[in-house]
Amino acid sequence: MRLGAQMSTAGGLYTAFGRGMEAGCDSMLVFTKSNRQWKAKPLTEEQIDLFKEAAAASGIWPLAAHASYLINIASPKPDLWEKSYQALRVEVERADALGIGYLTFHPGSHTGSGEEAGLEQIAKGVRRLLEETASCETVVCLELMAGQGTNLGYRFEHMGTLLKAGDPGGMAARLGVCFDTCHVFAAGYDIRSPEAYAETMAELDRTFGIDRIRCFHFNDSKFDLGSRRDRHAHIGQGYIGLEGFENFLNDARWETHPAHLETPKTEDGEGGAEIEMDPVNLARLRQLIHS
Repeated sequence: MRLGAQMSTAGGLYTAFGRGMEAGCDSMLVFTKSNRQWKAKPLTEEQIDLFKEAAAASGIWPLAAHASYLINIASPKPDLWEKSYQALRVEVERADALGIGYLTFHPGSHTGSGEEAGLEQIAKGVRRLLEETASCETVVCLELMAGQGTNLGYRFEHMGTLLKAGDPGGMAARLGVCFDTCHVFAAGYDIRSPEAYAETMAELDRTFGIDRIRCFHFNDSKFDLGSRRDRHAHIGQGYIGLEGFENFLNDARWETHPAHLETPKTEDGEGGAEIEMDPVNLARLRQLIHS
């Protein structure tokens, strides 16, 4: 697998590659704008050129972007839905301009309207998005969620519905799924042992097709199976444990898929010294790969 982490773009989008190389990334996840703001200044040609040049020089691939956490195309409120949709479209267009292959977003929360109504809203947004960004090559990935509150996308059945209803024209090459290990585990799908992993993957395949998985987020979980609480832990230091990640890393189906850490960046070491944890977590993952 192409292992990496979410990298800061402080100081310019292109600066993420220096940080990625220092951390030991094969692949990389970035935000192309603030994840806590709706708007961003349009990308300049200079920003795009610097990013692409840094990407080529780094050897880091494939690249993925994460959309803003504010986006909620499951919302029953017309004004928020439209605002969210327009923000999501901009995210796809920015990723495509930068040559980023994958754009992941959270499906959204129904906020009381009910799961069926919320899923219909998401599917409406995905259909429109694929149509209005038809010239883009970036693959749009719906992220499997933990199921906190009224969040949708925490059941494989949700994803099956969205993939089918959101893509009636058969544009499957541009619509996929991001598998977040913490989220899926918290939602109630066991991946800890080889047997549990095989059973979960078989259920996923029956429900929406294993070939729809395009990328991964590798995070251990601070809470136990089925908690529906989204709290990320360092690799091997949560309830999933090392064997759970070993199952993914040695599955030939994911040989060239990107998998990105979203774990805490630092920890306090002896004497209060700060330890950079991305290299530590990546090393733990690589030690699990069978020769």
